[in-house]
Amino acid sequence: MTDQDNTADNSPDSTNIDASAPMPSAKLPKKGMKTWVKVLIGGVVVAILAVTVGPFVYINFIKDDAPKKLSLDDVPLGTDSATTVAPNTITEATEATEATEATETTEAAAAPTTSGADAAEAGADGSYTLTPDSQAGYRVVEVLFGQDTEGVGRTNAVTGSITIAGTQVTAAEFTVDMTTLRSDQDNRDRKFKGAIMNTGEFPTATFVITEPIELGTVPDEGEEITASATGDLTLRGVTQPVTLEVTAKRSGTSIAIAGSTDVVFSDYGIDNPSAGGITTEDNGLIEFLLVADRA
Repeated sequence: MTDQDNTADNSPDSTNIDASAPMPSAKLPKKGMKTWVKVLIGGVVVAILAVTVGPFVYINFIKDDAPKKLSLDDVPLGTDSATTVAPNTITEATEATEATEATETTEAAAAPTTSGADAAEAGADGSYTLTPDSQAGYRVVEVLFGQDTEGVGRTNAVTGSITIAGTQVTAAEFTVDMTTLRSDQDNRDRKFKGAIMNTGEFPTATFVITEPIELGTVPDEGEEITASATGDLTLRGVTQPVTLEVTAKRSGTSIAIAGSTDVVFSDYGIDNPSAGGITTEDNGLIEFLLVADRA
C-alpha cells in the first residue's frame, strides 16, 4: 500500500459514523425551566384576573350606575299653570301682588261651590299633547364575564296625544324616535341602531291603545291612580298586542303617565343582543314616562 493510500485511510472523512446512534438532546438548565414555568403560571393568573376582576372593578367602581326605572317622581307637573310675575321694580311687584289677590278674591266669591270630585272631573276632560319632558327607553340585564349589570337607553324624542272623557282615557298613542336613543356606551348604541333594531329601516316605535282605559274614578289634583292599558306595540316593524300597567297623576292642566312592559326579543324579530363576553336574557323592559299638557 502506498503512502498516498495510508494518508487517505487516516483522513477524518474516512471515519465510520453510525447514523442510527441517537443525537444528544438539548436540555434547559433546571433554573431556566423553573423560570419558564413561573412565567407561564403568571400569565395564566393575569388572564384570569383580567377576565374576572377587570369587569368587577369596571362595573362597581368605574361604570356609572344605571338610572332608576322611570316613574312619576321624575317630572314636576303643573308648571304650565303657574303665573310668573317679573316686575321691574319693588313697587310694581307690590302692585301686581295686590291686584292678583283682589282678582282671586272676586273670582272665588263669584264661583259656584263644587265638590272635589266635580272639580276634578271638570278639569280632567279634554285632549292633551305630549311635551319634551316625556321619556321612553329600554332596560336590559347584561352579564359581563359573570358580572351582572344593566344596559339602559333613553330619549326625549317622544310625541303623541291623550284624550280623557269622564273616568276613561278614550284615546292614547305615542311614537318614539328610535334613532335618538342613547346609553352610556357608544358601542352599545351602534349595535342597537344597527343589527339589533335596524333603525335605518325602522326609525320609530309606537303604542296605540285599542280600547278605552278605565280609570275607575276621576283623579283629584295630585292623586296617583293605577290602571291597565291594552293596545298595539310596534317594534322593528312588528306589531303585537300588549297590556301595560300604568300609573297616572294629574296636576293643573298637565297629566303624566308612567308604565313599562316586558318584551321578548323574538316576538318582534329582534336577535338576542349577546356578543363577545356580554350575554343577555331573551327579553328586555320597555319603559316610558308621558307628560302631556292640555291641547
